[in-house]
Amino acid sequence: MLFYLISSIVNTVTSIILGTFVYFQNRRSNTNKYFGLFAFSVAFWSTGYFFWHLAPEQNAALFWLRMLMAGAVFVPIFYFHFIASLLDLTKKIKSFLWFGYISAFIFLFFNFFTPYFIKSTSPKLFFPFWPEPGIVFHIFLLIFFLYTFYSWYLLLSASKKATGILKDQILYVFWGTFIAFLGGSTNYFLWYNIPVPPAGNWSVAIYIGMIAYAIVRKKLFNIKIVLTELLVGIIIILLFINIFTSQSSFEYIWKGSLLFAFIIFGYLLIKSVINEIRRRQEMEELTDELKGAYAELKKLDNAKSEFISIASHQLRAPLTAIKGYISMILDKTYGEIPESIIKAVTNMGLSNERLIKLVNDLLSISRIEAGRMEIKMENISVEDIIASVVDELKNIVKEKGLYLKFEKPKTALPKILIDGDKMRQVILNLIDNAIKYTSNGGITIKLEIPALPAGRENLKLEIAVSDTGEGMTREEISKVFRSFTRGSAGRKLSAEGAGLGLYIAKKFIEMHNGKIWAESKGRGKGSVFYIKLPVR
Repeated sequence: MLFYLISSIVNTVTSIILGTFVYFQNRRSNTNKYFGLFAFSVAFWSTGYFFWHLAPEQNAALFWLRMLMAGAVFVPIFYFHFIASLLDLTKKIKSFLWFGYISAFIFLFFNFFTPYFIKSTSPKLFFPFWPEPGIVFHIFLLIFFLYTFYSWYLLLSASKKATGILKDQILYVFWGTFIAFLGGSTNYFLWYNIPVPPAGNWSVAIYIGMIAYAIVRKKLFNIKIVLTELLVGIIIILLFINIFTSQSSFEYIWKGSLLFAFIIFGYLLIKSVINEIRRRQEMEELTDELKGAYAELKKLDNAKSEFISIASHQLRAPLTAIKGYISMILDKTYGEIPESIIKAVTNMGLSNERLIKLVNDLLSISRIEAGRMEIKMENISVEDIIASVVDELKNIVKEKGLYLKFEKPKTALPKILIDGDKMRQVILNLIDNAIKYTSNGGITIKLEIPALPAGRENLKLEIAVSDTGEGMTREEISKVFRSFTRGSAGRKLSAEGAGLGLYIAKKFIEMHNGKIWAESKGRGKGSVFYIKLPVR
């Protein structure tokens, strides 16, 4: 009997202290409020439980039984409301909450004013005044289990979607509830004449402590330490008590040795758990710092893309106007112009064209990085695109004293599904780069669909742009497709360009589910740029 009195006191004191503490930690939080109500209902039940065991006669026992059940009828609904608030589900399950509260007050009425909740008392096992259930009590027990199991369902469902600390919180709440349920449910066996004493009352105080700690600390890693210390402490106490049951000196020795060995083992176990928790907390803090840094970098990157987009749009209009006026001057729309300034105006036009190309490249990058770049797929001949680019660049090649060869396939290749404008820009960038970085020799473009064994699918169309220029080192090849990157040879041979053409080419090819790469045997041995596109 002493065990039940002590467990009742522990449950009452624990519930009142922790319920009050949690509530005053954050009085505006609904989660804290409903936990406080849940803890106080447990305390009310435990207080009635304590005085029931001290009752000297039946009427006093019935009074305290009704008092303890007054707390018990609100335990399931306050617990359910606490779970709903914790998981932010209050609005979604409002009807369940209304039903639970209405049911609790109905049970409260039957408990105090009718014999249909508790009929009477009778002696069972070593309890002189154990309650006899009325018909309404059976309904209460059914609803008690219903709300408990539904709370578990909500917790487990939320745990599948949750990650990190929130997932740990939910699982700790679930397992704490499960332990408390197993222990607390032993109170109801004797109601149905099953000879099992209510020995699991102690679990209620542990559960209240776990949840209070979870709410206040937010992070539940330290609960592992608490549970480990609690488990080790309980085992040490049991082993210590077990020594006094010894019947001989030998028993004293081996039981004492077992206790000593377990104390050492328990110390090492707690120490290892503390180290593990410390490492996890350090990792958690580092992860939070990295998330913050990533968010800041993302913000800066978005600002950069936005600036480039706005600046490019603002620049394109006046550059287009300048191009138009230069063209009209050279076409003598405004009359004859002196020979001495024709060359200067022509150079102005070329510089303006370079600026327009740079602005268009910047706009393309901003759209690509913002995910706003669209592709318009059509069945187009890649052979025709290459031929038109070669025709456009032949005068520039001739001025530099280079050759430009397009080795067409022996048989006409089929049209494939691509965005013609973007593919033309890719090929133009590759050939233009080859011209800039080549001083002697020339550029060769090859187009083919490699022969594959019979039955093979996923045909690929290959384009190779090779030159006899300066070539690249391995390090330059690894960086050549990055934005704003140019090889050292390119910087020496040409001051033009911002290192955007190949980056854009790579992005356009990837949008076509293709592949682009570069190869070179080294400095002074030329380069080859390859494109591989799916034939669709």
